[in-house]
Amino acid sequence: MIAFINGQVAGIGEDHLILENQGIGYLIRTPQHVLHESSVGGRIKLHTYLHVREDAISLFGFSSEKERDTFKILLGISGIGPKVALSVLSTLSMEELYYAVFGDDAKSIARTPGIGPKGAKRMIMELKDKLDIEEIRSGIDAVSGLDQDAAAEEGSVLASATTDQMSDAIMALEALGYAGADAYRAVHSVPDAGTKDSGQLLKEALKYMNR
Repeated sequence: MIAFINGQVAGIGEDHLILENQGIGYLIRTPQHVLHESSVGGRIKLHTYLHVREDAISLFGFSSEKERDTFKILLGISGIGPKVALSVLSTLSMEELYYAVFGDDAKSIARTPGIGPKGAKRMIMELKDKLDIEEIRSGIDAVSGLDQDAAAEEGSVLASATTDQMSDAIMALEALGYAGADAYRAVHSVPDAGTKDSGQLLKEALKYMNR
């Protein structure tokens, strides 16, 4: 198995990259956020998964080992193939997916093309036994970009832990009718979210939701 490929982006398609390494161009299917964060000529490292079927061999690439492992977990769910699993990780960030699962937010998961309301509920039931809730409480690694050091320098709050005040603000947004994953993203998008009380967070998160 190819664990990862570090190379130069030679081309970008609708759902894949062509990554050149030592004169070989690898066609690697990736989540949309990887495509958006890549540019032709730039260098990236993708953690890969080789999917083998009788009629096809496909290579998938992810920004972190955790994202790749989650992809493999999704493949273990009944009725979920690589196309839908990749679509899940293109529709929801890692944090949004974890929050949707442990917050029973089938509505957010059902936004994924190929997954309806019933499929989203079944997915939540199966994923609760396979994902670790502690990972969302302590912060998920490499979920919002290909370069974590750069993200930290830019002050990204997406990888920060969820405080009690943030949890209260998220629950308040849910009570107002917002989807759990959307509420989580809005609260974590507030600058210096971990230092503000729940009232301030709610006010600023509402501005984010309604912009």
